[in-house]
Amino acid sequence: MKRRAIFRSPWKDIAQFALLIIVAVWLLSLSTARLGYYWQWYRIPRYLFRVVDGRLVAGELIEGLLFTFKISGVSLVLALALGLATALLRLSDSFMGRILTRLYLEVIRNTPLVVQIYLVYFVIGPILGLGRFASAVMALSLFEGSYISEIFRAGIVSLHKGQWEATYSLGLSRFDTYRDVILPQAIRRILPPLTGEVISLIKNTSLVSLVALSDLALQARVVAADTFLTFEVWFTTAVIYLAITVPLSVAVHALEKRFKVLT
Repeated sequence: MKRRAIFRSPWKDIAQFALLIIVAVWLLSLSTARLGYYWQWYRIPRYLFRVVDGRLVAGELIEGLLFTFKISGVSLVLALALGLATALLRLSDSFMGRILTRLYLEVIRNTPLVVQIYLVYFVIGPILGLGRFASAVMALSLFEGSYISEIFRAGIVSLHKGQWEATYSLGLSRFDTYRDVILPQAIRRILPPLTGEVISLIKNTSLVSLVALSDLALQARVVAADTFLTFEVWFTTAVIYLAITVPLSVAVHALEKRFKVLT
């Protein structure tokens, strides 16, 4: 029974999810038909791609998607660095380092991301001379870095103390211990939850539209306001987000299955 659970295919879950979406769309179609709403899906492709002078040009929604990838990539790199540094400080012998990192985690994890974006953009940004993009990246990195730090810390403390004792007996420094022994093993354990946090980061980028950054969410809002295609635009936007996050979710499931087999 346990072996069957380990090798359970994620495609069954995906098929069930797709069926649920189909049923939801069908029910929505019935309700909109009774309200007299007529779908105009034929107008949506131009906001994805269009042909200009014989060249295929990205539409507003795809441009927003590319910007979402850009801000997600930069924020992810900074969040990983910040999360690792925070985790190492929490596990260090520095009293001040532990206090500061604990304060950072409590403040960031117990306040909404929306509030943090506004504070960084309107308060911290002008003081440091940050623009809209840098302010949004800073807010996302601080927010996601707090959760990533706990993932790193959990992976490190999950290792058996014999690993530390072995490195001490070999005379390795603390830096070499983390680099050559501890972190390689910890990263293997934290990859599934870390990938899940990447999914969360991508979804949270939709909030940067609050500071007028042209991500996918803002572009969808503008297109919906200009065309009155509210349902079509937001359904298309949801499908785009799903096209990004579902493969990552499948990757998380595959990683978890692989690590269960290896352990």
